[in-house]
Amino acid sequence: MISLSLGDILFIIVVCAVIYGILFHRRSDRICESKEKSAMPQSDADIRKILSTHKTIAMVGASSNPDRPSNHVLEYLLQAGYTVYPVNPKDEQLFGQKVYRRLEDIPHSIDIVDVFRNPADAPEVAREAVKAGAKVLWLQEGVVSEEAARIADEGGLLVVMDHCMLKEHQRLKI
Repeated sequence: MISLSLGDILFIIVVCAVIYGILFHRRSDRICESKEKSAMPQSDADIRKILSTHKTIAMVGASSNPDRPSNHVLEYLLQAGYTVYPVNPKDEQLFGQKVYRRLEDIPHSIDIVDVFRNPADAPEVAREAVKAGAKVLWLQEGVVSEEAARIADEGGLLVVMDHCMLKEHQRLKI
């Protein structure tokens, strides 16, 4: 049997707390983490205008998993007064909102297509956003695709890339 002194136990608790703090930052800090930064500059004025004037969002890659960033961003945007249509082929309803299987299934006009997908999937989502008549393609933090940005830009959409909508909304106090 292992015998530990009170000092040993306290040491183990402190080490575990430090490791836990390093590996698991506060959830709000991890909601929209980026692995790489985009070369596409976005001014605060541009982002403020987008978030202030465009209130209908299709969230592609919305998730019912509370550990996924899209889940927290969806809940936040709904609470902030946006109309959000989640898009995910696996779920039926999120936060009381009907979930659509595909972007093209949404029977309403869309201002912003907010993308929580792998960057490799972003060009196809950009094509769908253009076809849907969206006004903005928003690629969340960590979603960097110059091809998707080009497709959206050529289709007449504004593009925000590698920015978290939740963080920008809070930072700009919209």
